Amino acid sequence: MFGRIGAWEIIAILAVILLIFGSAKLPELARAIGKSVVELKSGLKGASGSGESAGQNSEPKR
Repeated sequence: MFGRIGAWEIIAILAVILLIFGSAKLPELARAIGKSVVELKSGLKGASGSGESAGQNSEPKR
């Protein structure tokens, strides 16, 4: 029932966003979302990288 989102649904969602925020705020909103995505990706890479490096530097237990 809710399996796919088509082109018309995406257009409707974008139209509602345009009505809510207005055309002046959309570039600022997109920039903020982009920065959030970049920070999330770097945070995920940092979290996985720190766990792996800590495991490689530790001595094996006997």
